[in-house]
Amino acid sequence: MKLSDASVLVEGAIKEMELPGGDLAGLYEPISYGLSAGGKRLRPSLVLMAAEAFGGEAAVKAAIPAALGMEMFHNFTLLHDDVMDNSPMRRNRPSVMAKWDVNTAILSGDTMLTLATRQMMQVPDSLLRTVLDIFNTMAVRVYEGQQLDMEFENRDNVTSEDYLRMIGDKTGALLGASAQIGALIGGADLKDAARMEQFGMLLGQAFQIQDDWLDVYGDSNTFGKPIGGDINNNKKSYLLLTALASGTPEAEALKSAMEMPAGDSKVRVVTNIYDKLDMSDRVRKEVAHYSSEALKAIKKSGLSEEAREPFKAMIDKLTGRKR
Repeated sequence: MKLSDASVLVEGAIKEMELPGGDLAGLYEPISYGLSAGGKRLRPSLVLMAAEAFGGEAAVKAAIPAALGMEMFHNFTLLHDDVMDNSPMRRNRPSVMAKWDVNTAILSGDTMLTLATRQMMQVPDSLLRTVLDIFNTMAVRVYEGQQLDMEFENRDNVTSEDYLRMIGDKTGALLGASAQIGALIGGADLKDAARMEQFGMLLGQAFQIQDDWLDVYGDSNTFGKPIGGDINNNKKSYLLLTALASGTPEAEALKSAMEMPAGDSKVRVVTNIYDKLDMSDRVRKEVAHYSSEALKAIKKSGLSEEAREPFKAMIDKLTGRKR
């Protein structure tokens, strides 16, 4: 199953979800709004792809509730992230926080988390304890990654290794759990499911590093948020940390540039320094490294070469994307 096919199935399943309205519309409309924003549907699609790879079409149907659970969880984190980051925009439109208010974003996000758990509980009884353990372990790792990300904002000694640990928790854990749970629903044994988890983890790291690059060099019309947001918010991105660790005169200039007030001038100055350090080439090499490791992980699974092809195509699509 290709990523695009899985995404279509996910979109259909989301549209079929029925949420309460009436006097509870103030709670549930923000949830529907958040879910309707689109996006890549990467996490739920990975659940379905892994289920199909190990168990065929029948496993895909069985995996749909878990896929919805993963998408619901992911969107719950986005609602809360926007509150913590005070972000007015999400996917080229007002965030839930901006469209409603902070309290609504928090409460609707809390509800999404519980609804996500309900969806996960619809897996076969024989897998319930294992799947919930994977889901809850993943959730805690995502929270830990978010905490590290917030602490990094006020730390001057963040290293590239610190950063990679953070994105492994914040981004990689969710993708890893998606692949692992999907594989289990498809009938994979624990060992092969663990290899799928490793594939998702490594894919997540490649994906996030590419995302950092897009924040500087992407197209705001397709990226879904203003270009240069990480620069203006002094986020400890892969580009920033790698450039600061280069030991070059440009690294010193970058320290000064990051102290500039937020705005287009700051973005231009910092981007020019990145250009001088050829950060795009460094990003390409790092993304290629994690992509290669992800392929090695999936090659060790019990999947045939034919069954691995959609995952290879997924890596190519995500790491070569422009949005």
